[in-house]
Amino acid sequence: MKKNTTCWLRSLLLVVSIAAPAAIVGCAAHVQYYDAEYHDYHHWGPGEDRYYRTYLAEKHEPYRDFNKRSKDEQTDYWKWRHNHPGN
Repeated sequence: MKKNTTCWLRSLLLVVSIAAPAAIVGCAAHVQYYDAEYHDYHHWGPGEDRYYRTYLAEKHEPYRDFNKRSKDEQTDYWKWRHNHPGN
């Protein structure tokens, strides 16, 4: 009986160790920002990143992570984004 329990616990530990990184990465992809001026939330993903890069290209600015920008810069982006709706 003890051998079965030990085997079961080892199997469970193996499954958890394989699944945990995937779960952590999956959670990291669900980032959202609150737009105080428009009172709505924006979900950040690959599509939003494409819009952000387009915005930077139009403004002739180098890429910098959005979350490292100042609140004023973020607000400016969301204003631009509301005038460029899409997916």
